Amino acid sequence: MKAMRLEGVGQLFTREVDKPAPGPEDLLVRVEACGVCGTDRHLFHGEFPSKPPVTLGHEFSGIIEAIGSQVTGFAIGDRITGDPNIACGRCSHCVNGRVNLCRNLQAIGIARDGGFADYVVVPQKQAFLLPPDLDPMFGAFCEPLACCLHGIDLSEIKAGSSVVVLGGGVIGLLTVQLARLAGASTVILSTRQASRRELAEQLGATASVDPSASDIIEAITGAAGLVPGGVDVVLECAGVGETVQQAVKLVRPGGTVVILGVMAQGEKIEIEPFDLLFREVKLVTSFLNPFTHRRAADLIASGTIEVERLISRKVSLDEAPAVVSNPPGRGEVKVLVVPSL
Repeated sequence: MKAMRLEGVGQLFTREVDKPAPGPEDLLVRVEACGVCGTDRHLFHGEFPSKPPVTLGHEFSGIIEAIGSQVTGFAIGDRITGDPNIACGRCSHCVNGRVNLCRNLQAIGIARDGGFADYVVVPQKQAFLLPPDLDPMFGAFCEPLACCLHGIDLSEIKAGSSVVVLGGGVIGLLTVQLARLAGASTVILSTRQASRRELAEQLGATASVDPSASDIIEAITGAAGLVPGGVDVVLECAGVGETVQQAVKLVRPGGTVVILGVMAQGEKIEIEPFDLLFREVKLVTSFLNPFTHRRAADLIASGTIEVERLISRKVSLDEAPAVVSNPPGRGEVKVLVVPSL
């Protein structure tokens, strides 16, 4: 079978490899679609921990082709989405319900072979059923949506809340929808790209701003801004130092900033602790998707969250290395790798 392998920093190739075999509690899944994530690009550049050589791809879904001898609740032919984050269940964090902080976490597509391949092995405890009539491309959105759900949970958005989402990529556009679903009456998206601003407003944003056109702080929280005095919640979804700094300036006194975006390991920014203290700003970080993957799958299956318009293009496994090793194209939201192409 074909697989896209990270063989070292800056070394990404599509190779012919042996088809994997499932263990007793595993599923062998024929991959229908696997999304390209910003983390894949960080892995390529050595900016995020990984264990090469490894097949990348952690946003995948597909059809079960074989099952292990001890598998229950699944059958050959079922469509599933896979939660890539495998917790040990034994360390202190797992015992206390913080599985995303597991000391022995093994992520499919980072430490174990992932979904940029014709087939991927998924432990049954990491698999979640999807409807047989669901568009096969949609299942690849479950993993990023699950991560966004964790951030929304931490934000504690209430009915009538005002929210700013910084970043118009797939995480930002999914978060816009979740913020409205959580009850926010005002949701403002900030991104430089006009096509993404337009899409955000189609998906539920009440307004959008171009941070390169004016002072974003004044445009949103100034006396004549969209929400004078600051918003209740800021969700940073870009993974950029500049937007993290903007986030703490946009939030009102007593408000909450949630960092969902992934910055490169080792990157640093300046924040004034006195300002956060004086305004009692809650600064929260959101990592992975603890216990949210089933909810994400249900939201995708029900059509509650729009994902079709987030698909920018579909590429083959042979084309995938060029996509991951280069920055996203202008206006691009989500590229899906489709092994059958």
